[in-house]
Amino acid sequence: MNLTIFLLILLFSLSVFFLGKTKATNISKERVKLHSLPNYYGYYIALWCGVPALIIFSLWSLFEPMIIKLLVINNLPNQDPGKLNLIYERILAFTNGTFTGEINDTIQSGSKQYQSLRDIFEGSKIALVSVVILLCSIFAYQKISAKTKARDNVEKILRGLLFTSSLIAILTTIGIILSLLFESIKFFSVINIVDFLFGTGWSPQRAFVRDASAITAEELAEITDAFGSVPLFAGTAFIALIAMLVAAPIGLFSGIFMAEYASVRVRKFTKPIIEILAGIPTVVYGFFAALTVGPFFREFGSNLGLDVSSESALAAGLVMGVMIIPYVSSLSDDVINAVPQSLREGSYAVGATKSETIKKVVVPAALPGIIGSLLLAISRAIGETMIVVMAAGLAANLTINPLESTTTITTQIVMILIGDQEFDSPKTQSAFALGLTLFFATLVLNYIALRVVKKYREKYD
Repeated sequence: MNLTIFLLILLFSLSVFFLGKTKATNISKERVKLHSLPNYYGYYIALWCGVPALIIFSLWSLFEPMIIKLLVINNLPNQDPGKLNLIYERILAFTNGTFTGEINDTIQSGSKQYQSLRDIFEGSKIALVSVVILLCSIFAYQKISAKTKARDNVEKILRGLLFTSSLIAILTTIGIILSLLFESIKFFSVINIVDFLFGTGWSPQRAFVRDASAITAEELAEITDAFGSVPLFAGTAFIALIAMLVAAPIGLFSGIFMAEYASVRVRKFTKPIIEILAGIPTVVYGFFAALTVGPFFREFGSNLGLDVSSESALAAGLVMGVMIIPYVSSLSDDVINAVPQSLREGSYAVGATKSETIKKVVVPAALPGIIGSLLLAISRAIGETMIVVMAAGLAANLTINPLESTTTITTQIVMILIGDQEFDSPKTQSAFALGLTLFFATLVLNYIALRVVKKYREKYD
């Protein structure tokens, strides 16, 4: 239904565009000078038709589920307040035909009420959006005249849309930071931040305390040593290092080859083929690492007399490195191509060879972009989860042996939040603390990248 309403809004906007353009064209035929081109009058009425309708449609779709849930829950007879959310989820499952539990009168009556409210809300939404489209279109159509500053009005509307989009992005970022911060503060009110940052034992499953404010001294002493995150930081950095040892040289060399040595025909085929690696789902890489790379290293190591785990940092790091090759290769290729040809010609003029020109002139000139591509690849490697889950394991081992299993921060965040969790438990709150730590780590990487680019940036005429 929502998709149908959205398509109807777009269809009406397109229709009134031609209507406004036609009216402006007819006015110009009367030898009256228009302020703007006829197309701008079409854009003007189309924006007046589409933007208010889309805003109302979006707000309605956003708040409709919450309002329906509130109305259904308030009409449930004599229910435990702590189980209202669970009952509502069962009502939704029964309505959608996916409920497999015991059906009672509460679920059946709640389902009927939910369906009735949903039908009422859907009909009201269609009626309201239709009325808004009609009224706004009539208003904008009547405003079209020779003196209407259509171009200026369209630019104002577009400027407002761009500002709103930027504001939404900023507020979303702030919301993410605040959600991480508030839950992390609750976590650090129970667990010492020093123990969290410098502890070497990670075992959050030991912390099954439901209410963080009611933890006794004995329980606190038991779980204090369960949240040492050093093994997670070390595992994340170790796997990312292995991945970059694969991706950095291969990606950089392939980028240099495509930019400086490959012919147009070779480049036409090789660049898309390399970039296909970035489009392969990470779960496919995970299966490849778990079913092919991991067993290969285990068998190869056993032939050499080495004890290699079936889930190892080496397998995860190598496959992850292959996955992020396109990030380095494609960006390096682009920044190398952006180096002015005059620098190459000047180098050739003083007798330098092609390889000397690339090493002494082209690569230094493209260095900020190359470093930026490497830092982007590092961020991608740090944030990867699926490959680590399937190829490196879940054990938080503090090791520098690539043949042993280890885990990363993102993997542990996923594992902690899987299933039904109590959000006032230190175990669940530790995921937010890890997320906040990872956020600051990526922030530091971005700051370093900006400083490097600013320091080595070269401007050309």
